[in-house]
Amino acid sequence: MEFSVKSGSPEKQRTACVVVGVFEPRRLSPSAQRLDELSDGFISSLIRRGDLEGKAGQTLLLHNIKNTLCDRILLVGCGKERELSFTQYRRIISEAVKTLNETGSMEAVFYLTELPIKNCNINQRIRHSIEAAQHVLYRFDQLKSQKDTTRRPLRKIVLTVPNRRDLTEGENAIREGLAIAEGSRLSKDLGNMPGNICTPTYLAERATNLGRVYNNLEIEILEEQEMEELGMGALLSVSRGSRQPAKLIIMKYAGHDSETPPVVLVGKGVTFDSGGISLKPGAAMDEMKYDMCGAAGVMGTINAIAEMELPLNVIGVIPATENLPDGLATKPGDIVTSMSGQTIEVLNTDAEGRLILCDALTYCSRFEPEVVIDIATLTGACVIALGKHATGMFSNHSPLAHELSNAGKQSGDRVWEMPLWDEYQEQLKSNFADMANVGGREAGSITAACFLSKFTQKFHWAHLDIAGSAWNTGSKKGATGRPVSLLCQYLIQRAESN
Repeated sequence: MEFSVKSGSPEKQRTACVVVGVFEPRRLSPSAQRLDELSDGFISSLIRRGDLEGKAGQTLLLHNIKNTLCDRILLVGCGKERELSFTQYRRIISEAVKTLNETGSMEAVFYLTELPIKNCNINQRIRHSIEAAQHVLYRFDQLKSQKDTTRRPLRKIVLTVPNRRDLTEGENAIREGLAIAEGSRLSKDLGNMPGNICTPTYLAERATNLGRVYNNLEIEILEEQEMEELGMGALLSVSRGSRQPAKLIIMKYAGHDSETPPVVLVGKGVTFDSGGISLKPGAAMDEMKYDMCGAAGVMGTINAIAEMELPLNVIGVIPATENLPDGLATKPGDIVTSMSGQTIEVLNTDAEGRLILCDALTYCSRFEPEVVIDIATLTGACVIALGKHATGMFSNHSPLAHELSNAGKQSGDRVWEMPLWDEYQEQLKSNFADMANVGGREAGSITAACFLSKFTQKFHWAHLDIAGSAWNTGSKKGATGRPVSLLCQYLIQRAESN
């Protein structure tokens, strides 16, 4: 897909389609009003007859409108103007792109960037347009012998800006939007890849390939023997039941001088999670290939910021393993020693994500980080609490939590902060070790975060539980690419504040 920016009035666009908005109830956007005036009220007469109410996501494709140079005009319902939000805007763009792709327009000029979204500048509207367009056109068909093809697919989108002086900013927004969309695509591809292909070794190879593309990206892969020497007993306790060797993948992006403390992103990379000896129920177990979406999100984010050349130092740390039952697998009641020296009683081997993350978090201390953010499909309890719409966020540093929350609002990939009160730590007490790896049914996502907090006392830290937001189920099953957009927005904000 090709994207570009331009300024100019809609009636002068010599293109296959001009896309304009209609607010509910039956009120034209400024560009739609301009086209209506030139067509002697043709558009408004259609709307008065009830052809389009203006509800969000509605579309109406018009052909050969007089006094215009375009072949078609696509009217897109935008809902009520005062209720227009980031989420609504992305839905509007998605519906427009979907309609164009199915009707053979091949190219279009979008005037939807003029829509008034509170606290959203033209740069953000362009970025959101690109991300939404690329998301709706995404297909994972690499493993199909016969691929569905569109005869005349949408190939080019022109996004408009108010004035010529906005073109430079618009072009920069396109660059950022394409980079974030590409990072999201990589994240989705990795998540959707089946577990027999996407193994820990496969993840390590994909990271190594990225290191070959970007000169300021250094990749290091630690093998099990090296992890054993570091004392990563918690991480290795998970990989014991698998024939696939665990990997610790370190991705170092150097966008600033070496003295600048890095932001460290830690992604849970369980490439398939059967639950281990605490075996999961069989229903929907195929979706446990998505248990590495935290790792996929980190890799996608590193890809995006390297493409944007952000002036930051960012390190990605990905503990990657499978969690399978075997004669050597860790058993409920076993006690393991983490890299920090703290001992853990493993009461449930299906609570393995926190075991690999705790050693990865301890490892992060050597980088003397500015902040550490871990991303993990950690708990079903978070899905029960927040569903698929928001990511659960926990943090030991209020300013970091505020920055992530703000980035979520700006990106449309929202988070919701949950408590880390000391009272919840009581549920992790063990009679035989320093702590247990589970704290019972109550507040499961909180006690999981409390467990991780025991390994993050040396730095500012946030935990993002993406168990509900990382993939969709049902007929639209597939990875969402979240939280790449959120993390990129957070890092862009940090770069701008430096």
